[in-house]
Amino acid sequence: MSRKKSEEEYRKTAEFHFKQWLEGEQDPLLGQVEMKPQVLTEETEEEKAQRIRERDAQRERLYVRSSNRGVKRFQFLYHVCTPLFCFLIIAVLLLAVSYLPPEGGSGNPASNEVAERYLEQGLEETGAVNAVSGMILNYRAFDTFGETNVLYIATCCVMILLLMEGEQVRKKIDQNDRAFEPKNDVILQTVAGILVPIIFLFGIYVMLNGHLGPGGGFAGGAVMGAGLILYVSAYGTKKTQRFFNEKVYTAIKVAALCIYGTLMIYFFYTGANGLDNHIPLGVPGTILSAGLILPINVLVGLEVACTMYAFYALFRRGDI
Repeated sequence: MSRKKSEEEYRKTAEFHFKQWLEGEQDPLLGQVEMKPQVLTEETEEEKAQRIRERDAQRERLYVRSSNRGVKRFQFLYHVCTPLFCFLIIAVLLLAVSYLPPEGGSGNPASNEVAERYLEQGLEETGAVNAVSGMILNYRAFDTFGETNVLYIATCCVMILLLMEGEQVRKKIDQNDRAFEPKNDVILQTVAGILVPIIFLFGIYVMLNGHLGPGGGFAGGAVMGAGLILYVSAYGTKKTQRFFNEKVYTAIKVAALCIYGTLMIYFFYTGANGLDNHIPLGVPGTILSAGLILPINVLVGLEVACTMYAFYALFRRGDI
């Protein structure tokens, strides 16, 4: 029989430390590297002018601009090469434009066999009644996958830039979070209580109906993101976090992108090698049809909704 470990013994195990790291309860670098939280300081105009003078004097001593030939040579090359580089970029762009097909030409992408295939064989090859969804999520699925990654990376960058405040500022934000929201606005809460369920239902409908008609993951995700923003604006972060907190956001955001990437790897591999992907297209016009387009629409919609809510939650603070 196995012996039950005590709490003290369990806290010394690798499983306990891994769980803390996974849930973000403990920073693995804490105590290992020298880190100090950024402290906002205020300085007078005189102190600012003195700091600028000291900086210029230090640079002058370091580079010796007036006598250092290397610095002078670099500055000369910098001023000469900068306009040359700009003119080179302009020339390359103009050269690329000169190779564009003439407007209204019979061989243009708008009127050649590519668009004809999208329209005439799109339903048979993708199973999507909506030709636009069949094009962007099947024929051009690689581009759409890149756009979804851009949303994920943009959210990560914004979080890195805006979550750099110190511990004291973070506690102040957590305690006074309602300062950024309307305080118990009865009209706003009543209207939100009526509209938010309708907005969510409409967003889900648009997301699930993307392969059958106008809509899809991007449009449906934008509608659901707007519903989340309306709800948190009316009822506050504390009530919103009962069903949509940071852990839920992270799980949805990461899981949606990973599942999307896994599906696309399989889809790209079979397509690049001329293999049958064995994913049934179903009966066109039914909800369970169009192969991978339906699950991809759901995953893209979740990514877009989380991205919109994250941007609002981060930017609504303003300047702390």
